[in-house]
Amino acid sequence: MAVLGLGAATGATAHGYMYARRHIEVTRSVMPVSGLPLSLAGLRIGFLSDLHRSTTVPHELVEDAVRLVLAERPDLIVLGGDYVTWGDRGYVEPAAEALGKLTAPHGVFAVLGNHDDDRDMPAALIARGFTVLRDQRTQVTIRGERVDFAGIRFWTRRVVEIASVIKGASPNVILLAHNPRRFEEAAALSVPVVLSGHTHGGQIVLPGIGPVAGRDFPVVAGHARRENTAIFVTRGVGTVWVPVRINCPPEVAVLTLRPHVHDEAMTVDAPLEMISHSQQFRA
Repeated sequence: MAVLGLGAATGATAHGYMYARRHIEVTRSVMPVSGLPLSLAGLRIGFLSDLHRSTTVPHELVEDAVRLVLAERPDLIVLGGDYVTWGDRGYVEPAAEALGKLTAPHGVFAVLGNHDDDRDMPAALIARGFTVLRDQRTQVTIRGERVDFAGIRFWTRRVVEIASVIKGASPNVILLAHNPRRFEEAAALSVPVVLSGHTHGGQIVLPGIGPVAGRDFPVVAGHARRENTAIFVTRGVGTVWVPVRINCPPEVAVLTLRPHVHDEAMTVDAPLEMISHSQQFRA
């Protein structure tokens, strides 16, 4: 039994290294939003995060993610941070170059992750025409409605700090927060939408155990809701610590916004690893 167990673990790890971490899925999902005007129903957001461009995450993988997002033709694109690993400035330009083809009718909006530096990475993204939000808010008009994108730094965590960023915003606020732990503060402020990454969906998800690296987060992957606040957490594109994914393929997400109809199954009292496999499609 021990030999069989070791063999299974070795096989899973080999598969996670050779294949699973390189096979990006496109997750197409409907996101119910409290107070969403009917004119914004059907708005599509392309979302990719946690590229972790490094020696173990090749240029081609990020290019594949970009290609998959562009093929979906979203109305706007959000980048969720961690473009490189451990702030490695040698990969800042390669990461930005791979992302440079991203374009959408209403723009590309980005925040930084805990692996990104605060100078070179944002400068490289801004040079590609992206809007980088560091405890900042920007407003655009979409279908005649004002929509605010508020982006916070990884270390911005108190309710009063986030409230300062969204002060004066329209009711249509989309909060970009690399860390899904900010779900709690966003819910306290009744922010309608939160988009996060950081967790990698656990990266290694074991049968009967669950996500190895996701136990400290209120949401590990997919959708959840608390009162008027909905969150989506992406599994991301790259890997960190070990270049392996098991039962947790990389993804790019395309979220279609719809007005929220109350559903008890979408509260945080329900199971939090809420990835709807029926809405995932292999690229």
